[in-house]
Parts: sequence; structure tokens; C-alpha cells
Amino acid sequence: MRAGAARDEGRTGQIVHRTFEETTVTIQADAPQRAIDPDKLMSFVFRAVDEVGATLNTALVVMGDRLGYYRTMADGRPVTPAELAERTGTGEPYAREWLAAQAAGGYVEYDAEARRYTLPAEHAAALADPTSPAYLPGFFQLAHGTVRDAPDILTAALDGDGLGWHAHNGDVHHGCERFFRTMYNGHLIGEWLPALDGVVAKLEAGARVADVGCGHGASTILMARSFPNSTFVGSDYHAESIEVARSRAAEAGVADRVTFEVAPATGFSGTGYDLVAMFDCLHDMGDPVGAARYVRQALADDGTWMVVEPMAGDHVEENLNPVGRTYYGFSTLLCTPASLSQDVGLALGTQAGPARIRDVATTGGFTRFSTAAATPFNNVFEIRP
Repeated sequence: MRAGAARDEGRTGQIVHRTFEETTVTIQADAPQRAIDPDKLMSFVFRAVDEVGATLNTALVVMGDRLGYYRTMADGRPVTPAELAERTGTGEPYAREWLAAQAAGGYVEYDAEARRYTLPAEHAAALADPTSPAYLPGFFQLAHGTVRDAPDILTAALDGDGLGWHAHNGDVHHGCERFFRTMYNGHLIGEWLPALDGVVAKLEAGARVADVGCGHGASTILMARSFPNSTFVGSDYHAESIEVARSRAAEAGVADRVTFEVAPATGFSGTGYDLVAMFDCLHDMGDPVGAARYVRQALADDGTWMVVEPMAGDHVEENLNPVGRTYYGFSTLLCTPASLSQDVGLALGTQAGPARIRDVATTGGFTRFSTAAATPFNNVFEIRP
């Protein structure tokens, strides 16, 4: 049978075999027939059409970011497809279709009489200004890269296997850093660190800080620039990310007080840290409890473990909203496979929630746990011995 084809070998009460991409799935086809509400059906069909359009738009946003379409339109001047193509050095047919798609999705505005397109100022802040606290292209890049690797996840899911962070394409790594860097720039120095008891005073005086799972080092470098009297060790098991982090630290002029190393969360160097930070990575770890135990012995007696995790409630019904939906999607295709690829493979999931994070911390030897701060995208936990 050709790949993608399906064959029914029976009706109700019999076995149905379906073969997709050389994988056979056996289904018991004994579900009772149910009445169909045609209006409800068509409502769902049109919703699905919108979903497909949104899926395609993820690639279109990445395209607009990389080709400079959004940046070119950020001044608010209406453009024709020919003008946008000329200003960006791209083909006019692509600019024409891209603009029409963006207008259909409400990302740009279209003046039918003048046949010109405009990027609203608010949308420009989200799509063309890297300094904006609402800058989103990295989020789209992360999603785009994640979906591109979906075939590997489908294969892994059949056997319950995992897929490590290192096995993903570069859009996952770079998109993740770009998106979360926006969150850190907007909240880390002004809100999250001040919410931790006594931590800012230590950082100002000169503290020892470990940033575990640092990726490209955005959070590490931001803290180092803000607290020049402190020293920082960033660690990540992904060697390619550490190479990027070292380059970024040199560019930022903080290499004299920042060290980056390739190490797992249960093996980073040093002890006596005043602050150990984990940004959006604990749920990705195969053995988060082991990581908690390791952090406990690496901390000073009066040290703080700051864990930043995706915004989530403790129960599924609390997360049935747009942010939860997005994070469950990343959890299925990115974060849970990453955990399953490692020893233990606890697979907390991106929507683990405070109760499960608290359980990890207390099992790892900590006695004090609280939610110090929150944003629409993150929970910030303060954990102490």
C-alpha cells in the first residue's frame, strides 16, 4: 500500500487497519454512530480553515522578518507590492501575495482605493522593533522550526522515545532565544529579581550566580550587564549554544565576569552560589529532581534558586486558553520529547504548574517555595533551602 493510504477491513465491531508512512495502527471500530449537527460541523470546518491559514502565516511571518518586509513598512508609509519589492530587493510576485495574505489575516491594513498596504504602529512594535517588550518574530521562528521537525516527533511517539534539544533545527534554537530574550529584557531586572528576598542587594554588592540551561546566554548577559560587581557561570549541555553565548558575551563586553561551560544541570561547576537561576528549562530536563538536588548542594546556605517556568495552572482546565494551548503544543512537539530523550525522562511537560514544580523542589531537598512574580507567559518561583 502506498504511503498515506488507508484501508478499512471491516465495519462496526471489526478491526480496522490504517497504514501511514509505513506504520500500521490497529483501531477497534466499534464506536456507535452519533447524530451530526450540520451547523456545528460547518462552524468547525470554517474554524479549521482559519487554523490552516494561521499555520501558514507562521511561515509568512518568518518570511516577512527575514526579508525585511516588516522593517521596511515600520515607518507607517503605505506601499504597493512593487514598492515593497524594490525597497527589499525581492521579487514583486512574492511581495504581492505576501501582502495580500497579511491583509487577509489582519496583520497589515489594505486601502482598496489606493491599492496600498500599511503596517499599523502597534503591529510594527510587535513585528519590527527588537527593543519592544512585545516583539514576536522569535516566537514565530520557534514555532516554525518546531513544526518542521514534527515528522521526527511522530516517529518517536510511536515508541515513546524522545528527541533531544540538540537534534532540532536552528530555527528552534535561535527562535527560542529571540522570544525569551524579549521576556527577560522586559521583566528580569525590573520585576523578577526585585521580587526575590534580598537578591538584588547581593547582586549589587557582588554575588556568585549560576545560570543553568542558559542556551545562548541572553539571561546571563543581561544580568552581568546590570550587576557589574557579580560573577556569572552559564551552563548548558548543548555545545553549539554555548559557543554562541561566549561570542555574545564578548560582544557585550562582559566576558571578564561571565564564564560559559558545556555541562548538564546535574554537573555544572562551582558551589557556594548566592543565586542559581533556571529560565524556562526545568520542565525540559529528564531528571528535574536530580537537578534540584544538585542545585541544593551548589547553593550557599542563604542562597536562592530562581525557577522561571511557562505560565500554567495546576489543572488542565486552568490552561485551556490561548497561552496554554500554545504551550501544550510546544510541550507535545518540543519539551516533552526533550525530557524523554534523557535519563529518567520524567516529562513534566510545559504546563506542569506550580504544584508539580513545588514537588520537584521539595523532593530535591528544599523547604521553602513561593511564587514571586508572574506575567501572562511566565511564573517565577523563589525556592530556598
